[in-house]
Amino acid sequence: MKKVAIKNLLLAGAAIAMLGTGGVALAKNHAQDGMVHGAADLPAVLKHERRSGDKARDVHRNPDQTLTFFGVKPNQTVVEYGPGGGWYTRILAPYLAGSGQYIAINGDSSSDTFSDRAREARAKGWPERFPEVAAQWTGVAADKIMAFESDELPDAMKGTVDRILIFRSLHGMLNGNRADSELRALREMLADDGMIGVVQHRAKPGASYAMSNGSKGYLTQESVVALFELYGFELVSESEINANAKDASDYPGGVWTLPPVLSQGEKDKARYEAIGESDRMTLLFKKRD
Repeated sequence: MKKVAIKNLLLAGAAIAMLGTGGVALAKNHAQDGMVHGAADLPAVLKHERRSGDKARDVHRNPDQTLTFFGVKPNQTVVEYGPGGGWYTRILAPYLAGSGQYIAINGDSSSDTFSDRAREARAKGWPERFPEVAAQWTGVAADKIMAFESDELPDAMKGTVDRILIFRSLHGMLNGNRADSELRALREMLADDGMIGVVQHRAKPGASYAMSNGSKGYLTQESVVALFELYGFELVSESEINANAKDASDYPGGVWTLPPVLSQGEKDKARYEAIGESDRMTLLFKKRD
């Protein structure tokens, strides 16, 4: 386990102190480009011009309905696991900036192997680098954004998280052989009444192992529910918000055949664009005693 940056520890301490007063204290709103962050207005966040490059995906990812289904509120402490390029970060960080807390979590890099020192340095420096990057994406001050690896969350913050959101990255946990450590760590983060929301590429029921083991990006809904049950969760609710019946879920190149990646390039591009993004399960879990 590598040490957490001093800056992040100081930020965590401030957040813990605020949580100890009975809720996350109201932070100063940050106004930029005509928008006041933390206005608790999700439609305004979704319509903001900062998302001009993201809005085309809304028809497939249904962020308003998805976050409503997960019960995300602007005064909550919310973890986004594996934020990647920040599509949901650009929604969540501004939405939570006023009276909540956005926390980005990546997997434990100490369990990874790297092809060179530069790649290793970039991976291990992510918690220190991400708040500044997310601030540029969102206009939210960097000191309002926290980032940790899953093994680095300060002990005092464990049991304080209202929602953990895992968007289309559960297969990455499995492919990296880290589902055990990650799901145990995520469970520790949750408050007693906290919940985990999962959106994941969905394989067809009875799909072959090769098509449903995560290597193609797809998992069966049954296997995801079973996995979470194994790690002390129970399914609260499920939704078809992000379903796509056009997705056959059987492409040799995996889910990346479809938008937005379109890994086949110009080959059958019109066909895959007509299908749209993948069929996805949308599941909400709570901790089981």
